[in-house]
Amino acid sequence: MLINQQETRRRTPCHASDPYLELPIEPEMLRKYAAPVPRYTSYPTAAHFTPEVEHETYGRWLSALPEASRLSLYVHIPFCDTLCWFCGCNTKAIQRYAPVSKYLPVLHTEIANVAERIGSSHSVTHLHWGGGSPDILNAEDIGALAEHLKSLFALKPNAEFAVEIDPRGLREDQVEALARSGVNRVSIGVQDFSEEVQVAINRLQSYEMTKNAVELFRAHGIKSINFDLIYGLPHQTVQRLDRTIAQALSLNPDRVAVFGYAHLPSRMKHQRQIPSEALPGLVDRYHSANLAACRLTEAGYVRVGFDHFAKASDTLVSGKVHRNFQGYTADTADALIGFGPSAIGRPIQGYAQNAVPTADYTRRIQEHGLATARGYALTPDDHIRHAVIERLMCDLVFSKSELHDRFGEAAAPVIEEAETFITSNEDGLIEATADGFYVTERGRMFVRTICAHFDAHDRPAQTQYSSGA
Repeated sequence: MLINQQETRRRTPCHASDPYLELPIEPEMLRKYAAPVPRYTSYPTAAHFTPEVEHETYGRWLSALPEASRLSLYVHIPFCDTLCWFCGCNTKAIQRYAPVSKYLPVLHTEIANVAERIGSSHSVTHLHWGGGSPDILNAEDIGALAEHLKSLFALKPNAEFAVEIDPRGLREDQVEALARSGVNRVSIGVQDFSEEVQVAINRLQSYEMTKNAVELFRAHGIKSINFDLIYGLPHQTVQRLDRTIAQALSLNPDRVAVFGYAHLPSRMKHQRQIPSEALPGLVDRYHSANLAACRLTEAGYVRVGFDHFAKASDTLVSGKVHRNFQGYTADTADALIGFGPSAIGRPIQGYAQNAVPTADYTRRIQEHGLATARGYALTPDDHIRHAVIERLMCDLVFSKSELHDRFGEAAAPVIEEAETFITSNEDGLIEATADGFYVTERGRMFVRTICAHFDAHDRPAQTQYSSGA
């Protein structure tokens, strides 16, 4: 049995008017497979980066990029007006614009230094600004940063230029600057429209505020709108999430990402403001994830991977999907280049991450021209396992023939692991095919820990499954 990879993006069970009450996975099974696992936005994950990769290594990797390789550029803006208590990003809340003004010249210098090492024979197919809140930049600085990038890199006419947006305080002159700069997709953080939830996460953002931002972008020609929703937040119920989804759908977004909140107060001090007792339990989280999937597919969206949804005409559905630090993407670039504090690049040979504190990042740029603080050099085995994990995360499919065609006999040990995994499957999370296996709808929420079976760095002694819930 061969599986059409496009069709694997369409399978989602919805059975009743209140489909979240239909729990296709038993609570006991959820508890059994609830061990935490990586989100696999990279392989190996950032936990395995070491200081052995530093600015000299990264510089050599950049200079060695094959001619005409396509690039994806990520620019990190590490500032926000206020700190949301659920946030897991590298950012800092500021009350004055001075830190931004001090940071931007350093960022411009890093961009120029990287461009010099790479050369001019590479086209840029994807440009993404994240944070933090990129729209903390004023209109003048938005235009200057975009022009600086375009003067040093060959941005293709059809390149996707995406920017993450916090609609609170968004001004029309900023939207005009983004539109003039060529932005053609914005991702708006919504999380949850319920006031009780918003108070608990320190993010007051009304439906009307979000609606005004959407209308403003569309009025200025930026038509592609993404929404980010989160389940598992404090005081969130399935009924409140249901209302949020209905409100979000009324604004007709092109894509919706539905993330599960990860409560890590030991690592994120600001998350200690969220009392653990206010968080929904495992079964309620699963109800919420199931509800979101059903409501969005009922509305005509196609499910991509385990937590993204897109209109059928969107490139996430019509093209080949990849996974990187921005999540699911239709980006076809050969190499990712990251700019700014904490930004991660993957030039082909491995991963390189900039220093996280802005002061350390600045010092490294001034002293070395690059800010690399740690990274990881990929081995041949890593490349094979990365390919397996990415295709499972994106298409929910393991193909022995595809892996062998790409890597030859070197893929044999991983194929053998897959065959062992197929025979040991007891809970209906995967289904064997003539060419490998596919992840069933029952297993979709556990796809990250299905991937963990192939993770040579983090694989536990006995692989457990962890739901996206």
